[in-house]
Amino acid sequence: MFKIFVLTAIVACTLAQNPLDAQAQVRSLSSNVNEDGSYSFQFDTTNGIAQQESGIGGQYASGQSAYYSPEGELIQLSYVADANGYQPQGAHLPTPPPIPSQIARALEYIRLHPIPEYQQ
Repeated sequence: MFKIFVLTAIVACTLAQNPLDAQAQVRSLSSNVNEDGSYSFQFDTTNGIAQQESGIGGQYASGQSAYYSPEGELIQLSYVADANGYQPQGAHLPTPPPIPSQIARALEYIRLHPIPEYQQ
């Protein structure tokens, strides 16, 4: 019985995949690596996947990605990675809930009235 379940799950996953993904081809591809450590690359495929990035090895990178979700929605992501960490941006990313006004006022009060022993 378990084998039938596993086989059914595998067949369902195979049928659910987009047939265009299996036939996708690279439309364009380019990459540059320079002696100063800077680099750039970009590619896109026939099934709507695209990526581009540039940066300086180990110090800074910025780029953009685009692809289609299984539901057919275009997903776009841009990002920067630097001394401040990885900072992605995209409409599909979750956002934090709004800060209640009472807490926002309390945080502003704390910012304007720091405890003397922590002042610099």
